[in-house]
Amino acid sequence: MGEATKRSNRRIVYETLRRKVLTLELPPGTPLSENDLAAALGVSRTPVRESLILLAEEGLVRVFPKVGSFVSRVDQESVTDAQFLREAVELAALDDVPDQLDPDIVADLETNLARQSSPSIDNEEFFNLDEAFHHGLLRLSGHGRAWSTVVAAKGHLDRARRLGLYETSPQPFVVQHREIFDAVRSGNLSAARDAMRVHLRLVFEDIEKVRQRSPELFVTDDGKVPVRRSVAVWE
Repeated sequence: MGEATKRSNRRIVYETLRRKVLTLELPPGTPLSENDLAAALGVSRTPVRESLILLAEEGLVRVFPKVGSFVSRVDQESVTDAQFLREAVELAALDDVPDQLDPDIVADLETNLARQSSPSIDNEEFFNLDEAFHHGLLRLSGHGRAWSTVVAAKGHLDRARRLGLYETSPQPFVVQHREIFDAVRSGNLSAARDAMRVHLRLVFEDIEKVRQRSPELFVTDDGKVPVRRSVAVWE
């Protein structure tokens, strides 16, 4: 196997596992077996091991020596840090929205909002539309390329947001998106910033609801280490 193929395999495995973690297909606390993952993905253990190391560096996987690897629990501090970064970028971008809006981007955002309002939309489709909406606002300001930096930093935040969608209907978010967009389109950027700030911070209320229901999904200070039975279990 050539070096280019090996790098391609590593990238595919990493992106696949990262997506499974972020979409909660692999929920917080899930034990991760290199052998099982390699078999499921049709690759050797090497790209799986390397991908788990990268995910551990991002804080999305936790490795316990002599026990095993697990999908990390959601870390409140990491969520707060990512939220701070996201809010700083998106609010600053609104300051640079021009008087004349790009009509193609405006049309894309209108289509996006219409799809968000579909009564048959599921949580993952809404999440993807939500991402595209916020990226679209950055594109309006001329800072669309900054979105990739935001995305790379908000793994814990995205898991918390998805968990929050289990607790509430997407409809309140759709209403807030419309409020933000209408303020931008009318040139009332002060109102847009205020609405955006409220919108982005709503995640903390959702997190608290999830924490009350499922505290095991979140990082605690109890210092517990998984125990190995027939399989390793992170209690």
